[in-house]
Amino acid sequence: MPPPRSQKPKKTDKRGSRWSPLTPRSTDPWSSFTTTLALIVLLALAYSYAFRTDTTPASVTLSALATDIRAGQVESIAVSGNELTVTYTDKTEKKGKKEPDAALTETLSSYGLTGEALAAVQIEVKDQSGFRYWFFSLAPILLPLILIGVFIWFLSKQMRQGGVQAFTFGQSKARMIDPKDTAQRVTFSDVAGAKEAKEELTEIVDFLKNPKKFLDIGARIPKGVLLMGAPGTGKTLLGRAVAGEAGVPFFSISGSEFVEMFVGVGASRVRDLFQMAKRAAPAIIFVDEIDAVGRVRGTGVGGGNDEREQTLNQILVEMDGFEPNEKVIVMAATNRPDVLDPALLRPGRFDRRVTIDLPDRDGREEILKIHARKKPLAEDVNLKVIAERTPGFSGAELYSLMNEGAILAAREDRKKVAQFDLIRSIEKVMLGPERKSHVLNKKEKEITAYHEAGHALVSSVLPFADPVHKISIISRGRAAGYTLKLPLEDTKMQSKNEFLDDIAVSLGGYVAEKEIFGDVTTGPSNDLQVLTALARDMVTRYGMSDAIGTIAIEGDGGRALFGRGIGERDYSEAMSAKVDAEVKRIIDEAYAKAKHIITEHRSVLDAISRTLVEKETIERDDFEKLLIANGITPKVKKDIEHAVVA
Repeated sequence: MPPPRSQKPKKTDKRGSRWSPLTPRSTDPWSSFTTTLALIVLLALAYSYAFRTDTTPASVTLSALATDIRAGQVESIAVSGNELTVTYTDKTEKKGKKEPDAALTETLSSYGLTGEALAAVQIEVKDQSGFRYWFFSLAPILLPLILIGVFIWFLSKQMRQGGVQAFTFGQSKARMIDPKDTAQRVTFSDVAGAKEAKEELTEIVDFLKNPKKFLDIGARIPKGVLLMGAPGTGKTLLGRAVAGEAGVPFFSISGSEFVEMFVGVGASRVRDLFQMAKRAAPAIIFVDEIDAVGRVRGTGVGGGNDEREQTLNQILVEMDGFEPNEKVIVMAATNRPDVLDPALLRPGRFDRRVTIDLPDRDGREEILKIHARKKPLAEDVNLKVIAERTPGFSGAELYSLMNEGAILAAREDRKKVAQFDLIRSIEKVMLGPERKSHVLNKKEKEITAYHEAGHALVSSVLPFADPVHKISIISRGRAAGYTLKLPLEDTKMQSKNEFLDDIAVSLGGYVAEKEIFGDVTTGPSNDLQVLTALARDMVTRYGMSDAIGTIAIEGDGGRALFGRGIGERDYSEAMSAKVDAEVKRIIDEAYAKAKHIITEHRSVLDAISRTLVEKETIERDDFEKLLIANGITPKVKKDIEHAVVA
């Protein structure tokens, strides 16, 4: 199936209506704040520069001034109002003040200065009515007031903008894909691996295109379609394909985008979204991960009401409020349908429920072909083989596989993607990139080789275990090595015997380490977690324990559905002890089975380990030759459907 998520829509408004995602965005307030702050700083610097004084002049009293004049030390006196600026013969300046409403000469004469002494000093009286005088007199007062006024104006402007933004806070954050935008248009031809889902959704397309024929016969228009499936199976893509086939606007939003910390915002955004869709009708509203707001109500802290429940209530009200002639369909996607509120799933709201499974082999091949459209492939590429080697892959993982193959080819300066690139990409998507820097010492390499050989040997001997496809001791992700197993045929269910053999295979590495080296490492830790969980599920969920019987002790996520506390159980301590005993019994029997195989076929284990130490990787053909050489018959090759990594 094509890529897991849609591209971002173009932010253009082609309808004249108010589309929340398409409205021109307001200027960044922080940008205008920075500009205003810079202007204020510049004005302050200019003010400081204009009225700066390098040194503060000394002051002089009138009596001291009279004494200096008698001594012939004063060159000139500048009079500005009552302020005196005295310049001495050594070019120094001093400041002083004269008596108000009295001439300077009269004041100095009262200190005993003669007319001849005063005549030797140049006295200049400055005019106080000129522009320069008034500018320099008022500037120290006006400039700070101007700076304060600019700052107040900026704050008021931000408050006005904040008021407008407060009114837009409850608007929907939905992204719209215009049907006229061919670059983003998706149709059913772009979707593969979901044949039944496409057939079910074709009816929705027909309604959006020709609603009259349904209304004329009295048929009720479906209000909602719930797409259920594992992550990466293409639920969002199918929603876009329905809109693309019908040629209607597609409004996409995530369930988590409705809810904010403020009460009422989620409900307001729901109302706004539905109003937008009604104005653009016919249209599709797509809510991704609806379980973020659609969970069972009454599970909040203390069982109280919360903002998420208010949002869910508003969604229910809006869906009930659709008129028969309103051509708006709500599509939602979830991978947790078990946690949704029953009111959301009742008829009249989400009328249709479409399950999207992981693609089978043919579906995977079709998906690979779609993703290979724009990639130059080498002549040796066989997508059917890649589809056989990728059981259990979702559409998103297949997209990643093809992309990784193209990256590998480009990294090696090749113009076409080869089959080898795609094969390497399979393991990269499943297990992560090779960790070439993670070099094992000789002892660790030997332990890892015996560990993986134990998995492979037990899997090859047990009748219900999957055949080995590849063994490697090259580190990938967090694993020091891995054993890749593929089932013989396509199955949708697993039996008790298959589970028991799977547990024994998971213990193969642990048993091999203990039998060969007399000790165990941290390597089998993940194996132990997986097999313990599987054994517990057999006992508590699948009814595969004779001692417990046909009782489902633990449900699939039901513990959190109806407000039960975390850790709360609905079975007794005695039953819990019985479950633990059964889990231990199953694991102990699987351990004995794996130990018997490894002990009986010790020579085969040694041969596999030696080959791994030498070559680091053993492919299926070489592994089967090694088994035949040691008297073990390989399992018959059939169609490969899904992979399990031990």
